[in-house]
Amino acid sequence: MTLQQRFDPRLNALNAIRLAMALGVIVWHSFPLTGRDIAFHPLRQFVAEVWVDGFFAISGFLITASWMRRPQVRGYLVARALRILPAFWACLLIVGFVVAPVGVAMQGGDGRGLLFSTAPIKYVLSNSAVWIFERGVGGTPTGVPYPGTWNGSLWTLSWEVLCYLGVLALGVTGLLKRRWTLPIAFAASWALLAVTALADIGGHPAAAARFSIMFLAGALIYQFQGSIRCSWPLTAAAFIVTAATMFLPDYRLLGAVFWAYVVITTGALIQRERLVLKNDISYGVYIYAFPFQQLLYIKFGAISPLTFAVLAAVPTLLAAAASWFAIEKPAMRLRSRLDPVPAKMPAAAL
Repeated sequence: MTLQQRFDPRLNALNAIRLAMALGVIVWHSFPLTGRDIAFHPLRQFVAEVWVDGFFAISGFLITASWMRRPQVRGYLVARALRILPAFWACLLIVGFVVAPVGVAMQGGDGRGLLFSTAPIKYVLSNSAVWIFERGVGGTPTGVPYPGTWNGSLWTLSWEVLCYLGVLALGVTGLLKRRWTLPIAFAASWALLAVTALADIGGHPAAAARFSIMFLAGALIYQFQGSIRCSWPLTAAAFIVTAATMFLPDYRLLGAVFWAYVVITTGALIQRERLVLKNDISYGVYIYAFPFQQLLYIKFGAISPLTFAVLAAVPTLLAAAASWFAIEKPAMRLRSRLDPVPAKMPAAAL
């Protein structure tokens, strides 16, 4: 069967896959946040890169579908804004006014002084437009392996938003309907990736190449889903190819489409009711894990990374559930009132 035949918009495990990706990010961050690293390059690249890449691939698939299903600017922007911004702003407030002062107090510093200074306000306002300009709050945290950053996960959201706007631009101009547009965009992203990887260029060019190629890989799979075969043997084969590409300087040079295929087809092939998560807490897990991990290091120090990840996952899951039920789900209900046309496919998160 093709992916188009296999994929059921209401009976798939993409939310579960996204949750797995978010938990994978916790595992990876547990290494640098405890002052450790993975020496073997292929393993390090896998553990460090594939989780966020999986998020972008799924988003490319679902966001492209969202526009193609209903090519309306207002509805598209409302859906994207309400899914990202309310929980993001709440997270900024909690990190600035709760996590940072508590962390400073745990280290014996003046947490109350930080709370009543202008630093939390500056942190929230500087980052409120999604692009992260302030990673720390008043110069904190200090005395940790990863100083000056309370929430190192949020920076990827700006690139997610740029991908959303890219789909909007291609949709409004009518280019998204043309079959050659996405392949050409993917080829351009691949060229940028090749230059940044082979010339060892970092910063914004490398980030643009990484996130655009993964998002476009998901979008390409959506566009050609009627011709793409979908089965467990093919998914396993794509995973093996992805694993082999980890020996490259940047696995995405050959593995971007294969990894996007793995995460999307896995979600399509799993059609068990208990894995069709109606409550999508993956976004909350992603945005709250890092600050909890920083607090965890302040409390316990450099414990085993895997133990560190498990301990961090518990409060993170609780915070993510609270974010979902108190903020994200109500925001989605507001979206249904502002944009009442029934959706045939779930809107994507990170």
